[in-house]
Amino acid sequence: MPEKINTEVRIPGLAARRTLFALVVLASSVAGFFAMLRVVADLALGWQMATLSLFVLTFGWIAMAFWGAVCGFVLCALRLDPLTLRRQRPASPSAYQLVSKTALVMPIYAEPPVPTIAGLEATCRSLLKQADAHSMAGAINIHHHFDVFILSDTQEAAQADEEAAHVAALQQRLAGQINVYYRRREKNLGRKAGNIAEFCRRWGRRYDYMVVLDADSLMSGATLLHMVHRMQREPDVGLIQTVPIPVGQRTLFGRFTQLASALYSPMLAAGQSFWQGDAANYWGHNAIIRVRAFMAHAGLPALPGKAPLGGEVLSHDFVEAALLKRGGWKVLLDTSATTAVSHESPLTGASHNSFEAMPSNLLDFAKRDRRWLQGNLQHLRLLSGAGFHPISRLHFLFGAFAYLSSVVWLGLLVCTSLLIGVQAMGSATGAPLPQPLSTGLLSVTLFMLVAPKLLGLLLTLGQCPRAFGGRFKLTVSVVLELVFAALIAPLMMAWHTLFIVNVLLGRSIEWQTQHRGERSLTWNETWWHTGWMTVCGVAWAGALYLLSPSAFAWLSPAWFGLVAAAPIVKYSSSGTWGGVLAYRLGLLKTPSIAFKPALLQDFAALGARSDEQEAVRAPLEGSATPLPLELLGDMPCQSFRQFDRRPSIDSAKEPH
Repeated sequence: MPEKINTEVRIPGLAARRTLFALVVLASSVAGFFAMLRVVADLALGWQMATLSLFVLTFGWIAMAFWGAVCGFVLCALRLDPLTLRRQRPASPSAYQLVSKTALVMPIYAEPPVPTIAGLEATCRSLLKQADAHSMAGAINIHHHFDVFILSDTQEAAQADEEAAHVAALQQRLAGQINVYYRRREKNLGRKAGNIAEFCRRWGRRYDYMVVLDADSLMSGATLLHMVHRMQREPDVGLIQTVPIPVGQRTLFGRFTQLASALYSPMLAAGQSFWQGDAANYWGHNAIIRVRAFMAHAGLPALPGKAPLGGEVLSHDFVEAALLKRGGWKVLLDTSATTAVSHESPLTGASHNSFEAMPSNLLDFAKRDRRWLQGNLQHLRLLSGAGFHPISRLHFLFGAFAYLSSVVWLGLLVCTSLLIGVQAMGSATGAPLPQPLSTGLLSVTLFMLVAPKLLGLLLTLGQCPRAFGGRFKLTVSVVLELVFAALIAPLMMAWHTLFIVNVLLGRSIEWQTQHRGERSLTWNETWWHTGWMTVCGVAWAGALYLLSPSAFAWLSPAWFGLVAAAPIVKYSSSGTWGGVLAYRLGLLKTPSIAFKPALLQDFAALGARSDEQEAVRAPLEGSATPLPLELLGDMPCQSFRQFDRRPSIDSAKEPH
């Protein structure tokens, strides 16, 4: 059990930070309101109310992202920890002392076995190498402090047999180094959340912590040891979330997304951690959780009513973080892995990694968003839930508004276009009407929208340009990414709006396995999903051109993305175009490409093994590692309507 150390997390001035952040966002929103009020002052009251409401919601959302980026920029430029505001100094792994038991838990559902097992094995081998490299193995045996659980919800029998064979081969390869256990459920009740809850009830009491991994997760041994050590040192922390960076994609869309994440995520995460403090969010993977706290406080009930807004909680991770915080535990966002890779010397930070894969094309990306959107809209029902921390309620609201903002933006564009039409008809009759577009206000809005990316570029130019191919290639890459982001924004707006309409009509979606590998799209598939966007875009652009050539020009980033939806989606799914920019021109480089961390090299080598090679290694039936002895525990369902505010954190702490 963990040593008795009472080094609680100290976050100086947290209330003042939150107040200051709220004030600057509010002040910006108010300034935007009055600027827009001058623009629409001569309109009818109904037009004023509609336009102002839509604009303020959009502008306030942009202002929050802008000021969060500013906070992150300052912190990363000064190399300050966003929680303690002290100079960041990565701890030496040689100083880690393991006095706890941790389970690496990977819930899977019909995943491709080769890359899934290769990623898990690469993570395990990185952990073992980290121990050996710092002479830990002699004094501390990783075998005694870490176990691995593959928790399968795969339902199809043949697929499950293939999966079990790959796992058995992995068990053979890691025998005597780290225990790998495989458990398959006959019925996937509760999906991923139910899968992990079942593990907790059967084996949770055997472990102090669990590190939750997705099927595409990769975590280095240095990161795992850092998180375990931090949990040991800070007994009031219930969950620590890392910032996983996407890697491994070769398509044009994948490379743009990887660049954006590697370049901007460290800065944005630092800014987010600065104001949310000990009430951070949980993204469902690449995080470490105190098991007893999770079992005591994070049991999920079903929402009243039917799907899509009722029934099982789909985006369970947000809710689990809120329940832990409600139970008195601190939930932290740890940015050390991302800042180590992106904003420090790659020689010292290359082994401190948290990675994930991602969809390789826009269609699969949108399909994943469709699942998340339905789950996040459920969170609106929890805004009035009993006992939740105000920041947790903000996470619920912001998670839903991340998708609802598309409807708001669309409404603003429709309002603006209608006003242009009314103005054109008024001009034809000689009636004086106001100009619905203000170039000054629009310029300020666009600047605030682009500023986070420019700040990320400026920060990287000064700290680690070599990790992105050098200053010139980095700048060109950022310009290309800006153009690409502007082009796909209208597409995501259209898809999100369509998805929200479907949810409101009661159309639920099955939460199935997502595509994780490379997939180039056909023209037929592309046109089937984007043809309606092109038709709408052409009609809109034509109307704008006839009514107001200046508005046609100003709104070109919005309508052009819709008109060109099909070729954008098709060609961005191409690995060929991605290769041209990356290999021939040296653009869109990221630290994971430039410095090739050992974790990713091992993953690539392990993933290169074929299914036939794995089948040869698969042991005979009955020789797989047996599951450990169960130590049954309770994980009661929590209530969203009632909560006992009496302190309960001590009841879930480990005995010393």
